[in-house]
Formats: sequence, structure tokens, C-alpha cells
Amino acid sequence: MQQTQNNLQPYAEVMRYMNNAEEALQKAAKDNNVYQDRKYVRVACGTAYLGVLEALDQWLQTKGVPALPKKKRKSIEFYTANVARLDGKLSAELHSAYRLLHIDGYYEGVRDVQAIQAGFAVAYRIIARIKPNIPEAELQTYVAEYQKKKASLWRKLFS
Repeated sequence: MQQTQNNLQPYAEVMRYMNNAEEALQKAAKDNNVYQDRKYVRVACGTAYLGVLEALDQWLQTKGVPALPKKKRKSIEFYTANVARLDGKLSAELHSAYRLLHIDGYYEGVRDVQAIQAGFAVAYRIIARIKPNIPEAELQTYVAEYQKKKASLWRKLFS
């Protein structure tokens, strides 16, 4: 069971990012295919993009790519170079996520519903690369438990 939990933890953490991003996007409210609140779109896109980077960190680790020292910040060039070397299709997905979520959604504050949803779709395709081979029901139960545990730890820290 411990081995299964170790396999699930990275996925659960990434899904926690995505759940937070989805919640923020709901706060942006849609009207005629345009999100109404730029702030929440930016928060959602930034959080989803960080989820993508977390997933890529896990994927690269499984492929044997050495991590950078803790004090060194990874750049998009680090990700694009390593991903392109290992998987061309994933490299194209990374480029799309970077453009749609990080540049358009986060920096530019694009509010077009279709563009933002396309960015989220790409994020979920990238994240699927680290999804463990276990039944979906068991996976979702673990993700829910993990999120509750993380939330209660944060509440304890800030109460």
C-alpha cells in the first residue's frame, strides 16, 4: 500500500493545482464566451501552468533527467530542451501550455473562454503522462484524501 501511495502522491499534488485552478476560473464568470474577471483568469492560468511544470518535473525525473540544484530556478528553456530531446509530441504540448496558460492567460490576461479552455485541455493531456496505472476510482479517492490532508495542514499553519 505504501508503494501505491508513493506513486499517487505526485499525481495528487498536480491535481490539487488543477482543482485550485478550476475553482479560480469559476470565479471569473463567463458571459458570451468571455470571462468577466481578468484577475481570476490570471490566477487560474498561473496555477494550471504551475501544475504542468510539476507534472513535467515528475515525468523528467522518471526519464532520468537530473534535477537542478535547489537554489537554481528552472527556466522554460530547461523544460523545452529536455522535453524536446525525449518526446516531440510532448514538446509541442508544452509549447501550447506555455503560450496559452502562461503568456496569454497569466501575463496578457486573455479572457477568451475557448483559448483558456484549450490551455486547460493541454494541461490535462500533459498531466496524464504521470497518471499511475491504477483504477480511476481508487485514484480519485486518494486525490480527494490528499487534498483534504493538505488543506487541513494549511489551516493549522494559519490559524
